[in-house]
Amino acid sequence: MALHRLNSLTVGVPNLAPTLEYYRDFGLRPEADGWLSTVDGGRQLRLVPAPTRRLVELEIGVDDPDDVGRMARRLRALDLDVDARQDRLAVLEPISGVRVVARVTGRLVQPHVPAPPYNAPGDPARGSTRAPGILRETPVRPRRLGHVVIGSVDQPATERFFADGVGLKVSDVVPGMAAFMRCSTDHHNVLVSQAPVNFLHHTSWQVDDVDEIGRGATAMLREHPERHVWGLGRHHIGSNFFWYLKDPAGNFAEYYSDLDCIVDDALWKPEVWDAAHSLYTWGPPPPPSFVEPDDLAALMAGAHQAP
Repeated sequence: MALHRLNSLTVGVPNLAPTLEYYRDFGLRPEADGWLSTVDGGRQLRLVPAPTRRLVELEIGVDDPDDVGRMARRLRALDLDVDARQDRLAVLEPISGVRVVARVTGRLVQPHVPAPPYNAPGDPARGSTRAPGILRETPVRPRRLGHVVIGSVDQPATERFFADGVGLKVSDVVPGMAAFMRCSTDHHNVLVSQAPVNFLHHTSWQVDDVDEIGRGATAMLREHPERHVWGLGRHHIGSNFFWYLKDPAGNFAEYYSDLDCIVDDALWKPEVWDAAHSLYTWGPPPPPSFVEPDDLAALMAGAHQAP
């Protein structure tokens, strides 16, 4: 596909310093220009001051200027004001006000990380050695940004913007509730869910395997148990292992591994799921605050008071 990666996110928060510290603990590396970087994806998260927490900008990578031109024509056909140049464009998603940028970007080729040898019934693959997962001592660092989940007061309209205007492909849907969409071979890079207020639900960050999820979350919670939200578990849609934590601004951040990849569109069939069976396959049940964050009422009040 001409779209090939989720480049970066800019997130507004009212408490910049403690939120920056949280993402450093999470494993993102601070850069001199204010960005936070991942191991393979580079500069992928920027935090900026804002009255309330919100997604300010989402950037997608495209192959060449022709891709920019095609996207600009699709967006203008939806009567949207597009700022288009040769190698980039910018447009506001009309419901949430999130600025979406498409930029000509080189494709990300991640180095292959061999899977650790797991013993299985009848197959002692490791031989007479301990499991590598228990021997790791280095801090967990996310490989790259995986996806972002946006709550929209008009989910169908926001879905149309990303699908018909930007050109994301729909991987799976929960009717009336959520659409899982991709701009890469990942099962989803943008998830749009129905919500009573426009808000950022969570960002998701790839790590090597389920051991890295557990090690990362354990380290994050050791001195800050209040960061825990939900996990460890395995999602049904997307199939990935997960553990969710909460930053000081109220945004959720997910460590994930083993997400479904759609390397051949012709071989993937999008499915329609009901809400009861779509969220997870195993793990603890999600707390009510995962579905409706504790600050949702405050965000709604702030939205009503905005000029």
